[in-house]
Parts: sequence; C-alpha cells; structure tokens
Amino acid sequence: MAPRNARVDSSGNRARGAPGRVPRGPWRFALVGAIAAGVAIAAAELVAGLVGAPSLVIAIGTLLISLQPPGAKDLAVNLFGTNDKLALNVLVVVVAFAVAAIAGVLASRRFRSGAAIFVAFGLVAAIAAVRQPLTSTPLGFLNAGVAVATGLVALRVLLRVAEPTSAAAGGSMPDWSRRRFIIASAGTIGGVVVAGGIGRLLVNNQHAEGVVSTSRLPAPVQPVPALTADQSLGVPGITPLVVSNADFYRIDTALLVPRVDVETWRLSVKGMVDHPLTLTYDELLALPLYEQYVTIACVSNQVGGQLVGNTLWTGARLKDVLEMAGVQANATQIVGRSVDDFTVGFPTAWATAPEREPMIAVGMNRLPLPADHGFPARLIVPGLYGYVSATKWLSSIELTTREAVDGYWVPLGWAKDAPILTQSRIDVPGHDAQLGAGPIDIAGIAWAPDRGIAGVEVRIDDGAWQEAQISRPISNATWVQWRLAWSATLGRHSIEVRATDASGDVQTEQRTDPAPDGARGHHRIFVTIG
Repeated sequence: MAPRNARVDSSGNRARGAPGRVPRGPWRFALVGAIAAGVAIAAAELVAGLVGAPSLVIAIGTLLISLQPPGAKDLAVNLFGTNDKLALNVLVVVVAFAVAAIAGVLASRRFRSGAAIFVAFGLVAAIAAVRQPLTSTPLGFLNAGVAVATGLVALRVLLRVAEPTSAAAGGSMPDWSRRRFIIASAGTIGGVVVAGGIGRLLVNNQHAEGVVSTSRLPAPVQPVPALTADQSLGVPGITPLVVSNADFYRIDTALLVPRVDVETWRLSVKGMVDHPLTLTYDELLALPLYEQYVTIACVSNQVGGQLVGNTLWTGARLKDVLEMAGVQANATQIVGRSVDDFTVGFPTAWATAPEREPMIAVGMNRLPLPADHGFPARLIVPGLYGYVSATKWLSSIELTTREAVDGYWVPLGWAKDAPILTQSRIDVPGHDAQLGAGPIDIAGIAWAPDRGIAGVEVRIDDGAWQEAQISRPISNATWVQWRLAWSATLGRHSIEVRATDASGDVQTEQRTDPAPDGARGHHRIFVTIG
C-alpha cells in the first residue's frame, strides 16, 4: 500500500514528486496571510496617494515614535543615522507581515480567528491615523477600512486556492492546484509591489515640496558681507564652510514632511504676552529680515559624527516679534510648536540675551526654506541643540514658565537645558586610511556656538598637543575649519583633536553617550603610513 501522502497514477504505481511541488504544512497559510497583508498595505498606500488620505504605515510609525521609551532615539540614530525613518517604515511593514502570517494560519482553521487579527490591526491603524494633527478623520477611517476589506478579501480568496481540493489525495495538493496557488501568489505579490510602489511614490510626491507663495525671499535689510578667503582653508576633503541645502543633515520626528499651505498657515504668538499675535506668511515676510550664519547640531550626534551643519539663514528677529507681543516679566520659557504638534522649550533669557540673535527663519542659503528643513518657517536659536530650540514647520510660539511645559524629548530622558558642547572633528585623512610617507594635511572642523572657537590642537600617537591653524571665524555662532601640516612617518598612527572655546573651556577627553545632553570626548582616528 502506498504511503498516505504519495500520489498514485492510473496504474496504481507511486508517482514521483513533481518539480515545483508545494509541501504540506502551515507555512503556505502563513504565506497567504503575509500576502493578504501586502494587499492591504498596497491598497492603503494607493488610496493615500490618490486622495490624500493618511498613509497607514506612516501613521503607525508616528504612533510608535510617540510611544518610544527613553533611549530609543539615540539607539535608532546610532544604528541608522539619517536613515532612521526608512528603518522604522521597514520595521512596521515587517511586523505587519509577521502578524498577518499568524493570522493566515489561524484563518486556515477558523476564518473568523484570522479575520479578527486583520480587523484589530486596522483599528490600530485608524487610531494612529486620526491622532495626527494634519489628518482628515474621515479619510483616516476610510483608508483603514479599505485596508481591512481588501486584506480580508485577499485572505479568503488565497485560502481557497491554497486548500487541497482532493480528499483522495490525503490533504496534499494536486499538480494543477499547486500551479494555481503559485500563479495566484506570484500574481498577487506582483500587484502588491506595483500598487504599493505607485501609492508610496504619490504619497512622497505630495510631501516633497512646500507650497511657496513667493519665487524669492524679500531682500534682507541687513545682508551679510561676502565671505573672504581667510574664512575657508580649502583643504581637499574638508567639510565646506557653508553646507548646501541638499547636503544639510535632517533629524526630526516627522516620517513624512508636513505639507503646509501658506495660504492657510498662521503663526501665533500667545501665552504670557500682553498682545497676542497672529501672522500670515506674507506678514512674516513683510517684517524686517536679516541674515546670519549659524551652526546647529543634533544632540544625538556622536563624537566625530555628521549631524551638525553650518549655513546661511534668513528670517525675522525673534526679539522683534516678542517685543511686538509684549512678553510678561514672569514668562521664563519659550515653547515652539510645529504643525504636527512637536514641541521644544528654551529659556526666555537665552533668547533675549543681547549677545545672540535667535530668529524665525524663512530662508536657507538665500532660498525659501526647503520643505524638509521646515517650510514655511522654523526657529533657529544659536547655541542650543535642535531638540530644545529648532522647531521646524513652526505654527506657534508660546510664552510660559519653565515648570509649566516640557518639550517633546524631555519626558523621554533628555535634558531640559541643552547648550551645544564644544566639539571638533577630523575630516581628513579618513579613519583607517592608507597613506604614503611625507607631508600630509590633517584637517577638520570645530564648533562651540555661540561662544566661538579660540583654538584647536592635534596630538599624534599620544604625543604633545600641537596647535593647528584655524580659519577666521564668521562669527561666534559658527564653526571654523582647522588644519595641521604633518610629516608622516612609516607605521600605524593615532590622530586626536581637541578644541578650546572662546570662554577658555577645553574640550573634555572623557567620553560620554549623547544622552542626556550631548556626546563628549575627543575625536580620534587611526591611519597607516607605508
């Protein structure tokens, strides 16, 4: 007698296994569940792209960001850098596939059990979607409903295709059934890739650009003078003195760049003020604009990291706007809020001190702010890390007390006070570079906004500190470039750098993690000469 699972031909002989056979087992039902989830996600992305409904993947990712435990931001940036948002999107999709695979197995036994998981996931997505400030609640629920409905239809159809159809076969799939399952699965996966890809492309295009109401910014009343030759050292490979808009780092909590229509956008100045203000975009541009170079940095930047940049900002003086509103004497904190409800908070005294000029920036390198850097307006506060000051997509400025409000990151374990630390970085040569003996330029950048850099020193192989040449600072609010000529000898060498700020504080050698108030320590690299 042939084994139970063997196929028997018309002569009663056992048939050999056919190529492309689909083995028995729960795996094919898990695959069905995952494919059905792909259909749901693709349908939701396509609807989001076509009618402007919220992307459910983005909505769930945003929900996860809001629920993150202390330390998660630092870990994500360390692992993925500026690709942290892409990594989170991928994680959401992978988890959805894994959960749906379990649902597929359960649905093969009792459809309602698997369907319940799809419905539960849809409810989570709907709640996540309608929590977003810029989301239409009806469209959020509509898209979640589309996702659940299409996912359940795909689950039902694919389960029927995957089920064995011959009782005589003992539960194994006949050749024609296998082929039908493979073709149906492959075709559905192809449709998912195409529909999901088109949907995500449309979604990204919706958020790629801000709506700019002016082709150029009004001329500033105080343009900065042109940079001079001694403000840049011109060493090949060194970070440019002014970073372009395209190359400027981006770290924020927005998985999709908020789409802001300047025709309806308003900036409110409220709270502990005598004269609350509401400014349109045109009214903000009509204020006296000025320019300044400012170096800003992310608190998650590791020693020697790239999450720092210097560029030319154009905007209105924050002091002018606060004077228009009439700040009350007991207002000790300024809270900036973005259109997506992200918040920062910094001392009123920091913003009103005569030695610095915080601004409501509307331009970057003499162009309107790019959408991904905060269009239509953002705060730039010299000397403070961005997580307590640099609100992008600014919607309101509230005067309050230090005790009344904690900015977004403070409850997650980051410090409430966050001046940018004195730091320096080696750009050239690169770490683990292989170089020839002889004269070599060691060069990089150093920053301590808004104290300024007084000097930079370099040490080779734990020897004596050598003073490096520094470029003439643009201002105390910007970084400088530095260079040291070195006669390299054969062997493997360590190169270390430290900076001294204008207040006389020397960059500490002791290493610390970025949390809670910035990374400390000297940047050190190794090179091999020979």
